[in-house]
Amino acid sequence: MEKYLALNDGMMLKYDVSGEGPAMILMHGWGCNGSTVRSIADIAAEKHTVYNIDLPGFGKSSEPVSVWGVEDYTSMLEKFVYDLGIENPVILGHSFGGRVGILYASRNNIDKLILVDAAGIKPKRSLKYYFKIYSFKAGKIISRIVLGKKKAESRIERMRKRNGSSDYAMASPMMRSILIKVVNEDLKYAMPSIKAPTLLVWGENDTATPLRDAKVMERLIPDAGLVSFPACGHYSFLDNPYQFAAVLRSFIN
Repeated sequence: MEKYLALNDGMMLKYDVSGEGPAMILMHGWGCNGSTVRSIADIAAEKHTVYNIDLPGFGKSSEPVSVWGVEDYTSMLEKFVYDLGIENPVILGHSFGGRVGILYASRNNIDKLILVDAAGIKPKRSLKYYFKIYSFKAGKIISRIVLGKKKAESRIERMRKRNGSSDYAMASPMMRSILIKVVNEDLKYAMPSIKAPTLLVWGENDTATPLRDAKVMERLIPDAGLVSFPACGHYSFLDNPYQFAAVLRSFIN
C-alpha cells in the first residue's frame, strides 16, 4: 500500500507498507528507490510489517530544499518512526541506505540491523582521483575565463559527465551537492555505539563499497557478523537472490 508522510519545508515522504507483524524498515541505495529492494520487502513481509521508503530526493519522495547530510536523513527517519508509532524496528539499508541505518542504530533502540553492501566508510582516494578532481576544477575556471560564464556552462556540463561518476552525472544540482557531502562523511565513529545484533551481507566483487569496508564494520560494531557471496557485486541481494533470502529469513525470523 502506497502512503505519504509530510516532512518539514513542505516535503513529502513516500513509502509502501506490506505484511503483518513486527516492524521492519527498508532503505534503498543512491540513485534508486523502494522498487529496487522490493524483492527484500516481499521476503520480509512474510512475518513483518514492512515499511519500504523512497528516501528524499528519490522515487516519489520530495527532493530536499537544502544540502542534506547523513544527519538530516537520519533525523527524517527518526521523525518517520516517531510519527508512525513504530517501536524497535528491524532496519535494513542497502548502500546509501546503510549510512542512514548506521547512524540511526547508533542512537536509537532497534531490534536488528542489516547492512547490505552498505556505505559508511569514507573511500580511500588514489592520486588519479585527486588529479581528475583538480583538473576538472581548473577546467571550469579556465572555461569561464575564456568563454564567459554563460557559454562555459555547456562545456562544463560535458566535462562533468565525462569525469564524474554516473550517480553524479544523473543527479539534479541539489542532489549532486548532497552526494558530495554524504560520500565524504565517515561513520566509523558511530559504529561502536550500535547495540543491536547486526548482519552484514556483501558481494565479494563489490567495487562501490568493497568487502574491506564490511570487515571494518564487522570489527567496529560490537555484535556483528559478515556473510559474503562470491561472484556478486554491489547488488548482492539481486545477484544471489536465493542465498540472500535464506540468510535474511534466518536472521530476522
